Order: sequence, then C-alpha cells, then structure tokens
Amino acid sequence: MKIVVDNKIPYIQEALPRLCDEVIFLDGSKITHNDVKDADALIVRTRTQCNEELLKGSKVSFIATATIGYDHLDIDYLKKAHISWTNCPGCNASSVGQYIRSCLILLEKEKGIDLTQTTIGIVGVGHVGKAVINAIKPLGIKILKCDPPVKFKLEQKGLFADDYLSLRQLQHECDIISFHTPLTKMGDNPTFHLADTKFFKNIRKNLILINSSRGAVVDNVALLEAIKKKIVKYAIIDTWENEPHINKELLSHAYIGTPHIAGYSADGKANASRMTLTAICQHFHIPLQLDIYPPKIQAPKEYQEMNEKERSLFLYNPHRDSKLLKDNPDLFEKYRGDYPLRREFIE
Repeated sequence: MKIVVDNKIPYIQEALPRLCDEVIFLDGSKITHNDVKDADALIVRTRTQCNEELLKGSKVSFIATATIGYDHLDIDYLKKAHISWTNCPGCNASSVGQYIRSCLILLEKEKGIDLTQTTIGIVGVGHVGKAVINAIKPLGIKILKCDPPVKFKLEQKGLFADDYLSLRQLQHECDIISFHTPLTKMGDNPTFHLADTKFFKNIRKNLILINSSRGAVVDNVALLEAIKKKIVKYAIIDTWENEPHINKELLSHAYIGTPHIAGYSADGKANASRMTLTAICQHFHIPLQLDIYPPKIQAPKEYQEMNEKERSLFLYNPHRDSKLLKDNPDLFEKYRGDYPLRREFIE
C-alpha cells in the first residue's frame, strides 16, 4: 500500500512506515495528479485541493485530512468517485481555546479592557466554540452564543435553546464577537462573508472582532474599511481570505495578526495525527499501532509563582507570531509550516 502525505503533518513520520509499504512525503500545496495516481490513500491539510483535477483516474480510495475544516475537499466529486474521506473534528479545539484566552488576557493587560464588564459573542458553538467557552469562562467575561443549526436541532428535540441568540442580537449586545464556524456557501445558514459590509453597519461601535475560523467568513475588505472608520476598534485575525496572499494593509491595522496557527499547539497536532492514523487503520483493516505524544516543555522556576493569566501567556503569547508575520507577511506559509513547539499545559 502507498500513502502520499503532506510533509508538514507532525508526529507520524515514524508510525506510518509500520502501517504501509511506501510513504511519500511532499509539500501539501504542490501535490499533483502524477504524485497520487498510484497511491491508495492521501493524508493532507488544507493546502491540498482534493478534487477531480487531482484525483481523476487515480487509485486513491481514502483521504484523511488532519484538520477540522474540509472545504478543501470536493465532497461531491469524492462521492461520485467512490473515495471515502474523514476529517478530525475537535482535534485542535482546545488549542483555539488557548489562543482566544491569551488574546483576551492581552486585551485586558495592554488595552485596559475589563473582562468582567465585557460581553463576548461566540458565533459557532461546535467542538471549537465549546472549547473556547470553556477556556475563557474563568476570566469572568459574559458569554453569548449564536449557532442557528444547533439551535434548530435542539428545538426539534424539544430541548431548551433560548440561550442561543441571533447574530443580530450579538451585533447589538456584544463588545467582542469571535467566529468559530465552518466555511459554507450553500444551505440555510451560509457562512461565506457572514461578517460583510451590512454586518459592520449594524454592530455596536468600537467592536473587537476575532476570526480564527475560516478567512472568508469575514469579508476582509469590509473589515479593513470598518477599522478605518473606527467602527471596529481592534481586530484579531488568524484566518485570512486568499491565504497565503493576505491583505497586508489589513494585517498592518490588526491588533494581532497570525498565520492561521490558532489550532497549532503540539497537543492539537498530536490529536489530529492520532485521529488520522486511526482512520487509515480502520479503513484498510490494519492493526492499530500508535505512539504519538508531543514533546514536553520545561517550566522555569518562576512558573510556580505566576498567577493563572501569567501562566497562560507564558505557555502562549500571540504577540510572538503576530510580530513575525507583521515584519515579514510574505513568509506566511513558512511561519505556518515551520511552527515551533507550543504546549497547552506543562506536564
């Protein structure tokens, strides 16, 4: 069996050769039809567009994406071609929670935001949205939720759903709005450009906007205009339209701008790799042989004397990633692909 793998997926280099005969590691954005035509499976990230152009006439029967999102997979074509696929829902949810928590702590520390007198709206309350809520709840911030599909499902079951508000309600009541939705263009609740020019016309002035979901959930041109007009006070952006060719002017105006790494903790990456290999083993009926753990980090002596917020910023301070990207925005892919060790906790 032959598997083609994105070479930026960590912690699987040793495990994969034990599962199959041939493993080819390639730059995910440069995988071609010739690379996959005789492969049995692909393990990819968002940089590989898995569509007819890539897969037609190939042997590929299974694709595993080591990501939560799967808008880079042409689901309709995969179904037509009888190619099974899987993603990794929830794999890096707690990592995104860590990112949002650290960003809020920085807003409090550097911008004087009293989190106990602040209301945040979480748009999208799936695996990631729930993890974000759990991560920020101890900060004392008031949390409002918006997720029409979840609200509908709860109501269909006769369950309580009154605590799920409309996006319009969040626009009127929230000081901060943070997006955690998938990117969809069809259906009853499309999220493409969910935050567009109309959205910004109806928000509370001086809103703080956070996007760590998918770049096109927020219209980047409209956001830049809202910042310039001082409708949006601070923007924290991890996911961008047209990655890696991002809007450099928007980056320069962002309080924090990072290269799509909110979910890139070593813990989240290990979860994704573990889920991916498990799916490969199940699909091909291979005995499961997994030993995937992220490297440990050593705490300094003063760690024990830090308070919880100081510990959070010691483990992860988004300013590091933001400064690198602002200094060299053309290195977006390098900073993402060569991301350093980041843990969510000290063992």
